[in-house]
Amino acid sequence: MSAPGHTALGAWSGGRYMHFGEPLDDDRFVRLLRPDAAIHTVVTADVYGAGEADLAVGRALAGLPRESFSLVGAIGHDFYGTQRDGAKGFPRFTALRAPGEYAGYLRQAAERSLERCGVGHFDVLLLHNPDRVGYTSPVVWEAMAGLREAGLCNAIGVAPGPANGFTLDIIGCLERFGDLIDWAMLILNPLEPWPGRLALPACERHGVQVLARVVDYGGLFHDDVPDEGMLTEGDHRRYRPAGWVEAGRARLDELRPIADRHGLTMLQLSCAWTLAQPAVACVAPTLIQEAGPSAKTVEAKRGELAAVPSEAVLSQAELETIARIGDNTGCMKLKGASPVHEGEERPDAWPLDDELREVGRRFGIEAERDLVST
Repeated sequence: MSAPGHTALGAWSGGRYMHFGEPLDDDRFVRLLRPDAAIHTVVTADVYGAGEADLAVGRALAGLPRESFSLVGAIGHDFYGTQRDGAKGFPRFTALRAPGEYAGYLRQAAERSLERCGVGHFDVLLLHNPDRVGYTSPVVWEAMAGLREAGLCNAIGVAPGPANGFTLDIIGCLERFGDLIDWAMLILNPLEPWPGRLALPACERHGVQVLARVVDYGGLFHDDVPDEGMLTEGDHRRYRPAGWVEAGRARLDELRPIADRHGLTMLQLSCAWTLAQPAVACVAPTLIQEAGPSAKTVEAKRGELAAVPSEAVLSQAELETIARIGDNTGCMKLKGASPVHEGEERPDAWPLDDELREVGRRFGIEAERDLVST
């Protein structure tokens, strides 16, 4: 079973390595990530816990026939012998090495991640949170393709982030290397259609399948997110704009009749809408154990994800209504190449150039109109 299914479990779930909700203990976390016939795809990244997430995934996969699951990995942050720069994380490998060293690093990182996971190959291997060089360097993408040719993975892809944006960078990357790239991981859900949907036509044109993350919209589609003031100090959702929970709940109430009409939970509605978008083949929400006695268990949330229909259930009119209700155009400052970038180039933000402007225009995107906070 090499291709990811329509639903996936992410190692960022469970509050262990990405701080959403309460952290699960080891046994519960491993059980959460163990694939089965209903959800056979697991996504990990070597940088989560500096390898600890890979080890947990390895325990979750232990004893399972290799053909019974699909494993998606991600490499690109160099945590081997380097120091984490606070919230900025570990440096990208392209910031530390000359181009002639890219291939060696990527191979080493892939092999070490596979060893921790206890398997011989990834079904999909993603370039994780690339900087500008990662999006544009042929040396990087020839090296990634080399890992596929060497049998370390069956497919390769790009995973922008962790913040939202990188729209023209993704499209430009596919314009350059679309004949090499198989997958892209994008933020996309009914309450955050912008800017992810702008990149979907390019994915579709180049035959690139999309793995959508943050399908739960910070957990709101699980229907049990506490009030913002109750989120713990280290919870990543505290970085969202003030009032996002209250505003999101109001929009969920507008969407609820559509979910009820089809017998779907709100998470299942979000997954169904996202899977109906062009090029989207897989959804991977974050499964969060919220605090308090009224919170759903992560096991119940996984059960909802397991029951997401693989076939289309929403009409075109319903898809359009959901998109209208959830329209978030211009709601935030985006990362990556930006027409409003100021200062020096950073690992997650850089000035927009004329080449990318023209790339955008080929897909009907005017950067100064479509990629700015309003």
